[in-house]
Amino acid sequence: MITAGFLFVTTIIMPLSKTHQEYWNKNLRMTAVLLLVWFLATFPVIWFVRDLNTLSFLGFPLGFYMAAQGSLIVYVAVVWFYARYMNKLDKKHGVAEE
Repeated sequence: MITAGFLFVTTIIMPLSKTHQEYWNKNLRMTAVLLLVWFLATFPVIWFVRDLNTLSFLGFPLGFYMAAQGSLIVYVAVVWFYARYMNKLDKKHGVAEE
């Protein structure tokens, strides 16, 4: 419903079934874990880059490698794992896309 340039959305809150709650809780838990992995692959690397550069990986300073390539590999792995996990969870709870 649009009134005087404003959009008003009427929301009906319905209680979730036990299956929906289980699905949502697993989704939120996995999202939190993967956000933690993302954070750990990003922030500490930048914060401790000078210390990490004293180590070498494939001939490159570790801090440089993680900033240039390593973090990107972690991000792709996080997205791949989340997609795979959610596809399995969707199939288990009967909400998978065909």
